[in-house]
Amino acid sequence: MTTDQPALSLQGLSKRFGEFTAVDGIDLDVNRGEFITLLGPSGSGKTTTLRMIAGFTSQDGGQIHIGGEDMSRVPPYRREVGMVFQNYALFPHMTAAQNIAFPLQMRHLGRTEIGERVREALALVRLETFGERYPRQLSGGQQQRIALARAVVFRPRLLLMDEPLGALDKKLREALQLEILRISRQLGATVIYVTHDQEEALVMSDRIAIFNHGRIEQLGIGEDLYERPATLFVADFIGESNIFRGRFATDGTTGGGWLMREPWRWRVGTAAAERTGVADGDPAALVVRPERLRIVAVETEDRGGNAAEATITEVLYLGSSHKFELALPDGTPAVVRSPAGDVGDWHPGDRVRLDWSVDDAVLVSDSVT
Repeated sequence: MTTDQPALSLQGLSKRFGEFTAVDGIDLDVNRGEFITLLGPSGSGKTTTLRMIAGFTSQDGGQIHIGGEDMSRVPPYRREVGMVFQNYALFPHMTAAQNIAFPLQMRHLGRTEIGERVREALALVRLETFGERYPRQLSGGQQQRIALARAVVFRPRLLLMDEPLGALDKKLREALQLEILRISRQLGATVIYVTHDQEEALVMSDRIAIFNHGRIEQLGIGEDLYERPATLFVADFIGESNIFRGRFATDGTTGGGWLMREPWRWRVGTAAAERTGVADGDPAALVVRPERLRIVAVETEDRGGNAAEATITEVLYLGSSHKFELALPDGTPAVVRSPAGDVGDWHPGDRVRLDWSVDDAVLVSDSVT
């Protein structure tokens, strides 16, 4: 593999199951050493894409190149990719060390080299003294580390991970996220990671591909996906969002405009309008993240941003923050998150005003008004 070639290149990749299109013309280039997450709801095509990369599922169209080589007709065992599954897939009759050694034995390495690599792999996952234990003698987190060690011990060109932390509790899952990051960076591994957990994707990934109905809806770094979603689906899927629907009206001078929804008229900045490309009169939506909204008294002086009156319906204490659920007069829901020490004396039933800066809202196209 030369340095100017992607570690992985998908070109027009597609897969159908009967009348159902699971993957619909995916294009994706992954750089060497990059950690890419395929994120999306169940049935969006992310796992099918991963299985086609591994060779477990045949593609119906398109090409898969690994290190510049066309793998479309190459069997899984010749693709030199490591795979970590959600259910660990360890051999129960083998010790941890024997499980790790298995892919090396299949490649006919010598006993001395196998022993050395197994010791290195156990050290990598910080389980040096667990080699003689059987899977039933290991905790879920330890089993997952052994599965990871087995996947990297033969130094694969790609490391594929299919929701590897999905069966673990929240605290252990968060700890192993950092472990996987540490190991992948230490190895300089190229990782393709599948999850439906948004927070997991944001924590771990260099870039995230948001899947929807077999297509990549948006590809980018986590900050871009959260702060500048390109579509209503991405805005709604990544984190919590306030979505205010209406029709876009240009102001004819600055390139910005307004989102019109009776009885409101909310200002849209020039950059937001130009980035989205929504035309005058098109259905559109303003997306405002909960931490960007401010709750103030109805009679508070207007600061020149956008505003809407609302009624508080719930106040939820979340430890480090409070979450406020509200409803606009027309029933549109809204949510506000504020630091626990900066929430004011608000209660369910209070009529308030929501304020937000023009620059804190993102405009996206909306096919439904």
